Amino acid sequence: MSQVRDVIIIGSGPAGYTAAIYTARANLKPLLFEGMQPGGQLTITNDVENFPGYPEGVMGPAMMEDFKAQAARFGTEIIFEQVIKIDFSKRPFTLWTDFNEYQARAVIVCTGASAKMLGIESEGRLMGHGVSACATCDGSFFKNKNVLIVGGGDTAMEEANYLTRMCAKVTIVHRRDEFRASKIMVERARANPKIDWLLFKEIVEVLAGPKGKVDSVRVKDTRSGEMSVIPTDGVFIAIGHKPNTEVFQGVLAMDEVGYLTVHQGTYTSIEGVFAAGDVCDKTYRQAVTAAGMGCMAAIDAERWLERQGAH
Repeated sequence: MSQVRDVIIIGSGPAGYTAAIYTARANLKPLLFEGMQPGGQLTITNDVENFPGYPEGVMGPAMMEDFKAQAARFGTEIIFEQVIKIDFSKRPFTLWTDFNEYQARAVIVCTGASAKMLGIESEGRLMGHGVSACATCDGSFFKNKNVLIVGGGDTAMEEANYLTRMCAKVTIVHRRDEFRASKIMVERARANPKIDWLLFKEIVEVLAGPKGKVDSVRVKDTRSGEMSVIPTDGVFIAIGHKPNTEVFQGVLAMDEVGYLTVHQGTYTSIEGVFAAGDVCDKTYRQAVTAAGMGCMAAIDAERWLERQGAH
């Protein structure tokens, strides 16, 4: 086991890398675990046009490489390992990966959340080529086009309404004719003339045209089993997100879905453990807000360590 670190950061999206930049510049010599998906969800996002400082837009993976290089420049130690077990019952905290055991005076959790997907091979293959899990991120790429949105909850209704601002037509695809969404959200969507409905249908395959971009979907009728092909320019999956908090179950306070609960900025239920980004933010889920929270967590951790006389 190596020496006790001032700060260990778990996760490597915008929140994790920003926390690393700030803690490294505060001379806390952070250790950052990249996890199994270095760069987080942005590595499956092609074009990012809404992050300040990239006027021409940037590819998601390239942007995460920039973040990583900046964190490394200030001395962050970045390791391609995943935390599989933790002991936050006493300080210093202990964390285990598949390979090693580590200790830290403070921990910043930035493990993010994963969009729930339909579980079909073609959606993964065409992610960023007409398939998206974020209307706010990718809606502007579908100006005056026809898109489908899959889901029956508030997120699906909200994102469908949002997409009508730029798309010619938005069609909500749902397995039933009943919705988990609140009545007011369904009524708002029903009242929108640019929203159509494809009910009792489930997408079984996303199809691409000759240019490798989505041009249609194969759907199955959930009552008759009948198959049909529906032309579309894009498919937005809006069936929810799952925070990556399994390793913290029963240790850190979280809501019923699994999002970590924070107070006073980024403090979790355990003193000395902080959280930032999509792991605790189910409202905004943007790269820029995750980065902002990473900065907050770093400052909170630095000030907390100072009060402990550890720094």
